[in-house]
Amino acid sequence: MTQAAKRAYPWTTTLKDRHITLRLMQATDRDAVLSFAQALPADDLLFLPVDITHPKVIDGWVRSLQSGRTMTIVAESAGRLLGMGTLVRSETMWARHLGNIRLLVGTDARGIGLGHVLANEIFALAEDAGLQKVVAQMAAEERGAIAVFERLGFKAEALLADYVMDRDGRTHDLIVMSHDVTGLNE
Repeated sequence: MTQAAKRAYPWTTTLKDRHITLRLMQATDRDAVLSFAQALPADDLLFLPVDITHPKVIDGWVRSLQSGRTMTIVAESAGRLLGMGTLVRSETMWARHLGNIRLLVGTDARGIGLGHVLANEIFALAEDAGLQKVVAQMAAEERGAIAVFERLGFKAEALLADYVMDRDGRTHDLIVMSHDVTGLNE
């Protein structure tokens, strides 16, 4: 049984009169995830460690799902992908209590609370998996993303100067934020 099996998926919620189903990402979601990623603004992809607009990267993501290292919740409405939340478990022995959270919400689904719902699902998956802390990384000028994570209870842990390079070769500062899912260090 995978860790995610402790959660009951799929389930549906209503956000601003939109019925949204949340479920675990499957290998059959490959093309929908690729299309979703390719439609996102470039700034949304800047803080990701890999370029998810490439099919081979999505194939690697699917393999990571199958191994259990990665768990992704997709949110969809009327058969269309609106957003996703991903938890990547650290493979490093000394960081085995950590998970990395990645949230992506499509431009047409912003401002309805979907990011908050996805984050809460990731927190629950992290807790079910025995993780103690989730970490988020983003370009420091992504003020909107930082505000979203702060509202979720994340705290800034580090600022790394010129750590992120965009597609045009310009560098940006990276902010590392974390959230204690166990509530022990709050």
